[in-house]
Amino acid sequence: MTSRSALLVLADGRFPAGGHAHSGGAEAAVRAGRVKDAAGLESFCRGRLHTTGLTSAALAAAAAYGLDPAALDAAADARTPSPALRAVARRLGRQLMRAARATWPSPRLDALAAMYPRGAHQPVVLGTTALAAGLDAEDAAYCVAYETVGGPATAVVRLLGLDPYQATAVLARLVPEMDQVAERAAAAARQGIDALPAAAAPLLDLTAEQHAAWPVRLFAS
Repeated sequence: MTSRSALLVLADGRFPAGGHAHSGGAEAAVRAGRVKDAAGLESFCRGRLHTTGLTSAALAAAAAYGLDPAALDAAADARTPSPALRAVARRLGRQLMRAARATWPSPRLDALAAMYPRGAHQPVVLGTTALAAGLDAEDAAYCVAYETVGGPATAVVRLLGLDPYQATAVLARLVPEMDQVAERAAAAARQGIDALPAAAAPLLDLTAEQHAAWPVRLFAS
């Protein structure tokens, strides 16, 4: 398997890492009326990409560079003010770890799993997985950038009955921006943990807390 093929496996929505159960905040945005159609989805995804997406992509890139995972996990905690989203990030990290260790066995993954038995932050696990799979830091950042917009797009198809062709067209229009975010994230990671971005999306934090309290919801987050 080449590195490029490994990237396709890791970025594939069918990779059993649990992401299909999460909307990335899209469910709350749909209920609030902020996402009603393809244009609303594009706006939502663009905002998420350039804020939490950039931050997560840089964390993943830093992990793929082999930077200290404990320091990166602490950095991820500091950049995630919402308790609900911190819990989601660790749950997704734990699920990704299970899939990653089965797919690309690695002492680095074993050590990270032992360090955080309840789950490290998902971007840290993803970057460590990328390293185990023979990918580089920019590959890890690209994977996160795509995941940041791909998850909400898939969720909105289910939530609104949006035409999947329109949702895919939204992703295609965002490709140049995904490239920019991945490149910025990898460049920041090369400068070390102190240089990692901390772009925030306060509305996503607030609605994540509200969403976690809903008695009935389609997605876990």
